[in-house]
Amino acid sequence: MTVQIGIIGGSGLYDMAELTDRDEVRLSTPFGDPSAPYVTGLLRGRRVAFLARHGAGHRLLPSEINFRANIYGFKLLGVERIFSASAVGSLKEEYGPQYLVIPDQFFDRTRGRVSTFFGHGIAAHVTFAHPICAALANVAYEAASACGARVHRGGTYVCMEGPQFSTLAESRLYRSWGMDVVGMTNLQEAKLAREAEICYTTLALVTDYDCWHPDHDSVTVGMIVSNLMQNAAMAQKIIAEAIGRVPDTRTCECAHALANAIITRHDAIPEKVKQELAPIIGKYVK
Repeated sequence: MTVQIGIIGGSGLYDMAELTDRDEVRLSTPFGDPSAPYVTGLLRGRRVAFLARHGAGHRLLPSEINFRANIYGFKLLGVERIFSASAVGSLKEEYGPQYLVIPDQFFDRTRGRVSTFFGHGIAAHVTFAHPICAALANVAYEAASACGARVHRGGTYVCMEGPQFSTLAESRLYRSWGMDVVGMTNLQEAKLAREAEICYTTLALVTDYDCWHPDHDSVTVGMIVSNLMQNAAMAQKIIAEAIGRVPDTRTCECAHALANAIITRHDAIPEKVKQELAPIIGKYVK
């Protein structure tokens, strides 16, 4: 059975308890090694692949994650859809701890992270006005609602560099811009998934209010860890529910994101690059 669905687990979500018939798959890519081995198995009758974003034992800072290798590995496995989960800080009063936001936009505050498969002799520009797959986000929202989660569909995720959290000035600025949540990982995943023609959506799991909130100074590490663990438990339920709701076929534009994106004349693309990117560009460039 082909692996069609990928799951990326963030802080606190290091496994999927319901996953059966497990197998550990170690992959190497032209971009280096993924964060960890992929754990493939059956979940609600579908074969899926789970990846711990920060590696075994949470060893990798956000800026150390090899996003290209992670997404490329999913592509090698045959994955067409990715559900991601990550811990975030809330920038809105109404999204309190243990709230779930399914964003539909990103704002980039990272610095110098590699977030494309292209370059080195091939240029491509994918459409990214709508960075989240709306069809997959709808599945996630319906699943979250069915699981009884406090969930909001839509909003903007500010992706900051980290690993430090926001300054008070930054937090207030993000709020003045109308941003909803702040995290450190999801934007690069979304960009690379789009280039790889993989549908992508994320569950942004609120652990606490960002430092703008007047009660922020009373928040303890213990409270945040408790919220993290409860969020992870809910995320497992939601993702499992969502897996069972995913349609067999895709009708969204994600599946054809590269169709008109490659600008380089095909005979000008270096053979080495063609070979390395074959899983991604092979159906367009021979």
